[in-house]
Amino acid sequence: MQRKYLAQTVARLNATTWADDATGLLDQVLNRGLVGQVAMVSSFGAESAVLLHLLAQVQPAAPVIFIDTQMLFAETLDYQADLASRFGLRDLRRVTADELTLRRTDPWGNLHQSNTDACCDIRKTQVLDRALAGFDGWISGRKRHQAGTRAALELFEADEAHGRIKINPLAYWSAADIAAYFEAHDLPRHPLVARGYPSIGCAPCTSAVGAGEDARAGRWRGQDKEECGIHFVDGKWVRTAA
Repeated sequence: MQRKYLAQTVARLNATTWADDATGLLDQVLNRGLVGQVAMVSSFGAESAVLLHLLAQVQPAAPVIFIDTQMLFAETLDYQADLASRFGLRDLRRVTADELTLRRTDPWGNLHQSNTDACCDIRKTQVLDRALAGFDGWISGRKRHQAGTRAALELFEADEAHGRIKINPLAYWSAADIAAYFEAHDLPRHPLVARGYPSIGCAPCTSAVGAGEDARAGRWRGQDKEECGIHFVDGKWVRTAA
């Protein structure tokens, strides 16, 4: 989609009244072709069960892309299998980095120790770019409450680099809203949540979070980095807080 038209479309969509109706938004996107062909991208992380459950109620056959970086916690892989089975997801797509690329750029699996940006690019960003080829938009589970870099998040964003629209159905949901949904629908929590991991990524680059810390404080702790590279603001890759 051309940049000008993409920006106009996103502005129009954000003027709608779906802020409090995630189910209605998903129905429009998944069943009524609001933005064309769409896939959901899920990390099967700490809060992922909510959006996956909503999707399963609206359209369980919708494509769900799961990026397996091959450095995930074993608990995440188990959780992914559990939720996919429990919710009856019919088109789960597990995607990984190209083996030739890994052999050439990270043969020992330790690139994250010297260059986390490059590691994320190889194991996440490039993988997602390939997985989303042919799609007009993709659904993300990001929310405003998760981090300062997401405080102004809207329901729809322009992914100008790829001419796609990103949809954030839960952008306005608070932590309390998420907790209430988990309880109301008796959804299982990611096993690591109880151990102090409110945001869960790859095992080598994720640590537990202390009382009073930002939910994403345990991601790339001690580094000038807050996003893996698959998320953008105003069409630009977000690496640090604004």
